[in-house]
Amino acid sequence: MSLLALAEMFPDEESARRWFESQVWPKERCCGHCGSVRTKTVPSEKPMPYWCSDCRSYFSVRTGTVLERSKVPLRKWAYAVYILTTSVKSVPSTKLAEDIGVTQPTAWFLLQRLRKAWNHPGQRRRMRGTVEVDETYFGGKEKNKRVKSKLGRGPVGKTAVVGAKNRDTKQVSARVVGTGTPPAPVLRDFVEDTAETGSTVYSDGAWAYKTMTGFTHASVAHSRGEYVRYEKGRCIHTNGIESFWAILKRAYMGTFHWLSPKHLQRYIDEFCWRSNAHSLGTLERMELTAAGMVGKRLTYRELIGGS
Repeated sequence: MSLLALAEMFPDEESARRWFESQVWPKERCCGHCGSVRTKTVPSEKPMPYWCSDCRSYFSVRTGTVLERSKVPLRKWAYAVYILTTSVKSVPSTKLAEDIGVTQPTAWFLLQRLRKAWNHPGQRRRMRGTVEVDETYFGGKEKNKRVKSKLGRGPVGKTAVVGAKNRDTKQVSARVVGTGTPPAPVLRDFVEDTAETGSTVYSDGAWAYKTMTGFTHASVAHSRGEYVRYEKGRCIHTNGIESFWAILKRAYMGTFHWLSPKHLQRYIDEFCWRSNAHSLGTLERMELTAAGMVGKRLTYRELIGGS
């Protein structure tokens, strides 16, 4: 979808409201407070355009979604959805603020709300078949660390992220798992939560993966310079999940420059969503984003408090 097509699709605030309503309520309008469909239109639209006959409350398409209590016009929200879904390496809040005409803090809060819309933990299906697993680390530069923490290029003082990629479906999942080298139980729990029992798991030579049960496991020894191995007709490597890390690191360095450990999982979720939705068209990604807003209100207090 081109920018011209976007402008034609959302010429005014009313068109944006109708679009969001069609995505949030695809079948029938329902109350954002109690879920009732016994609703009616408020002619004056004051204080809100709809009234629920069951809980006797006013509501709008924003109620009960990441849009709730946002003063940003829905047309600007629609443009933000377009910009974020079409940006290959995401978009910094400074750039979005300039593009849609809001302040940088407002743009940052808006982006975090959209990232929450992309997080569907209860809807993730466990991977089956061949699954690649690997870890990566995010952290500050050596010159910014205390002397006792300057122990080279390893994981000391860095935030660890473990991820998996299904070779068959290309689906990706990743999780922040603390600081430093993740303990074996944490890595095993991630694999068990992510892959179905009986799946084939490929990893590096980390000892933790060798203690897993219920999976067919094979590894490559990166420490010995081994990155691909052929064994009994199998091509053993973790290049797929490592390519995902490469994309994430390029965004980390080129778009954000630094990410707070407190909010890192939100950015991880964003890039998992991007990878998993790569085959969809722009409008489909926008519609999926809007539909994912339901039931996911995020307050500023929750955001800065680390919830």
